[in-house]
Amino acid sequence: MKLFSWNVNGVRSCATKGLFDWLEASQADLVCLQETKAQPEQLGPEFTQRPGWQVWWASAQKKGYSGVAIYSRHEPLKVSSLGVEEFDNEGRFLALDFGSWIFAGAYFPNSQEAGARLDYKLGFCQAVAEWGRQRLAQGQQIVLCGDYNIAHQPIDLARPQDNEGNPGYLPEERAWMDGFLADGWTDTFRALHPDTQAFSWWSYRFNARAKNIGWRIDYHCVTQGLKSKLRSAEIFPQVEGSDHVPVFVELELS
Repeated sequence: MKLFSWNVNGVRSCATKGLFDWLEASQADLVCLQETKAQPEQLGPEFTQRPGWQVWWASAQKKGYSGVAIYSRHEPLKVSSLGVEEFDNEGRFLALDFGSWIFAGAYFPNSQEAGARLDYKLGFCQAVAEWGRQRLAQGQQIVLCGDYNIAHQPIDLARPQDNEGNPGYLPEERAWMDGFLADGWTDTFRALHPDTQAFSWWSYRFNARAKNIGWRIDYHCVTQGLKSKLRSAEIFPQVEGSDHVPVFVELELS
C-alpha cells in the first residue's frame, strides 16, 4: 500500500497549482489531505467525483478553515470521525476502516503564539491517543498520518535553539510526542532515516523554503503490528502547491 499525506493549505488553491496532476501521477492507494479549508458542497466534481477514486470529507463548521479529506482507491468497511464534538466541529480527523487495519488522517491544532491554544491542542492529542488505544484493544492496527504540528526532536527543524518556546516546538507538545511513541507508535520516517534531517513545512516568510529553513511536522505513525510491514518512507520537497509537501509511506498491506 502506497500512502500519502499532504497539508495542502487550501484544497482549492492547491488545485490551481497542480494538485490533481500530482494525485493522478502519485500511484497512491490512499491520500489524506489536511487544511482543505472547504466543505464538499462548495466544490466541483473534479474534487468530489474523480474517476477511480472515492473521497470523504471532514469539514469545519467555520467556512474556509481546517478540514481533512481522504482519497482512496479502495472501499473501506466504514468511515468515521473522532467522535469528540469540539474536535469534529473543526474537521480535524477522518478514519477509513479496512477491517484488520485503519487509515486515519488528522490535522492537529496549532498551539499558537504564547500557547494560546495549547490546552485545545493537547486535548486533541489525548483524544487521538485514546481513540487509538480503543482500536488496538479491538485487535486493529493503525496508520495515523497528517500534520501533527509538532517538530519532535532538534533534528526535525533547522533552528531548534531559535524556536525554543515557539508553537510546534513547545516542551508540552514534544513531551506528548515522546509519550505517544513510547506507547507503541512508530514514526515511520525517523525509523528508516534515523540521522536524516528533512523538512515537510517552511514558513512563507523570509524566503525560508529557498534557504531550506524548515520543520518536519508531517508524519505517518503506525502501531506496533505494522512496524514489520514498513517498506519505505519519504518526503518530497520538490512538490509545489503548498507551504507543506507530501510525505509518503509504503507498507506491505492487503
